[in-house]
Amino acid sequence: MSVFCFQRICYFIVIKTKRGDDMSSIKLMKTAKTGYIVISALFCLLGIMLIAIPEFSVSVLAAVFGIMLILFGIFKIIGYFSRDLFRLAFQYDLALGLLLIVLGIITILKTDNVMAFISIVLGIYVLADSLLKIQIALDAKVFGIRKWWAILVSAIAAGIIGCLLIIRPYEGADILVILSGFSLLLEGILNLVTVLTAVKIIRKKTPERTDEVIIDIS
Repeated sequence: MSVFCFQRICYFIVIKTKRGDDMSSIKLMKTAKTGYIVISALFCLLGIMLIAIPEFSVSVLAAVFGIMLILFGIFKIIGYFSRDLFRLAFQYDLALGLLLIVLGIITILKTDNVMAFISIVLGIYVLADSLLKIQIALDAKVFGIRKWWAILVSAIAAGIIGCLLIIRPYEGADILVILSGFSLLLEGILNLVTVLTAVKIIRKKTPERTDEVIIDIS
């Protein structure tokens, strides 16, 4: 009887520990997903604003853009440590998150040639992120995600604008602002498509546990 009781106690401790780990991971995933959606939506709004108002204050843009990069970097790092099942959407986000935080700080502190710096930083980031998202799209196809093509198309479109920002065929300030606006808009759409397509949190009841969480990316 004592052996049986000891086994039951051990089983209960293991289940509670696993449940606590899962719930912690769920909170991280929910935080990362919510952060992705909010920051991506802000990217879209800022992009539309820059397209509509190319004479937007460069100093204000630098401050807003820098803060958004830092916040997005933090959410990317949270997503990386969330341990989602297939690690598609967040698999490169540790390095990208750290890079965004550093670039955000530099962007805020930059005082000269701000628009040129922002366009180069944004172009390099969008191009790099687009290339990684293309790989994520192909991996998603292998895993059977039906909307993998949406990630692919968005990544290609964003990558093209990223290249244009880096090359900068037009030196006019207004053109750079408009290109930056399109780049932010497409980057926001790309991240929205990725996180809404490749990260889903589903609760599933099982005989042993009533709150087991499964990440489904169908």
